[in-house]
Amino acid sequence: MMRLHYSPASPFVRKVLASAIARGVADRIELVRTNPHVSPPELLADNPLSKVPCLVLEDGTAIYDSPVICEYVDTLGEANSLFPTSGTHRWLRVQVMHALADGIMDAAVARRVQSAMPKEAARDAFMARQKAAVDRGLTVLEADPPEGLADIGAIAVACALGYLDFRFAAEPWRGGHPRLAAWFTRVSELPPLARTVPTES
Repeated sequence: MMRLHYSPASPFVRKVLASAIARGVADRIELVRTNPHVSPPELLADNPLSKVPCLVLEDGTAIYDSPVICEYVDTLGEANSLFPTSGTHRWLRVQVMHALADGIMDAAVARRVQSAMPKEAARDAFMARQKAAVDRGLTVLEADPPEGLADIGAIAVACALGYLDFRFAAEPWRGGHPRLAAWFTRVSELPPLARTVPTES
């Protein structure tokens, strides 16, 4: 069985798990609770960057980080790939949406980490820059929301929005993005998202 170093609060971990559920291979992955912030030796042995998610295959090969893991997991499923292999426009739309969603998650996670630091001008400027990146990303997604939850771009967007709800509930995003909010409400009931809601523990 494969092993996944994971944290239940990570949106990148959620993206991997949601992809595995969507592809019908989640039962082939053992979850190993890991705190990357303390750089445990077990994680460092598999990922020198001390980051989750990190997937360890049955032969001991370690794969990181989330885009690579998601693409590998996709190869294990039987049908309905999350990664389009034909149609330039479709391929570009999905991959760019995936990158945009990952960028939103990067910015949101960075804000979360910095929020625990002492207040100072440089920190505040950094946090404002990350928030602006998230806001611009949401504006782009509102103009052209995903359709369903059938590809990696849509899954990544859903995980990004879920993380905003989880960590920044005091900054509601739905009011200014009704089309995106309506889509997220619909897909949140599907197994890949319903079974991977982030938690603190």
